[in-house]
Amino acid sequence: MQLDEAKRRFIEGWGTLGSAWGVSRTMAQVHALLLVSVGALSTEDIMDQLQISRGNANMNVRALMDWGIVRKELRPGERREFFSAEKDIYKVATLILKERRKRELEPLMRVLGEINQVEPSPTVSAEEAAAFTQMMSSIQSFANLADRTASTLIKADENWFLSTFMKLMRPGP
Repeated sequence: MQLDEAKRRFIEGWGTLGSAWGVSRTMAQVHALLLVSVGALSTEDIMDQLQISRGNANMNVRALMDWGIVRKELRPGERREFFSAEKDIYKVATLILKERRKRELEPLMRVLGEINQVEPSPTVSAEEAAAFTQMMSSIQSFANLADRTASTLIKADENWFLSTFMKLMRPGP
């Protein structure tokens, strides 16, 4: 397989994976393009290589910068901005985990904390209220475990993360 074809397939695959992370396909494709680029790319380079509009390129680069996985590079004498991706994949995974925790887990935990206890009302039986409270308690326990796990992974150093990940990936006996 030629390098250009391999890059194209990686960018498409990363775009599909990004959809599973809850980000747009284009945002993930911009990230993939920057990951496999040797040097920083301008907005025009991104537009050209992905065949997307300037607005789409700008919006997705800014979002990736908000996630902390892309940074802007300024070059003396250049009016254009250039962008590069964090190349340390462990750091990328940690930054993505942090952002997903902030955007998904923390809001869920706030809502669960607010609705932890409900009381029976004229339209809801004590049995229904108890079942709801029990389910919310179970979900909150799971969310707390997920939060503690995410916190541990975020704080862990690269070697610990890699060795733990590799242990998890080993086939069982």
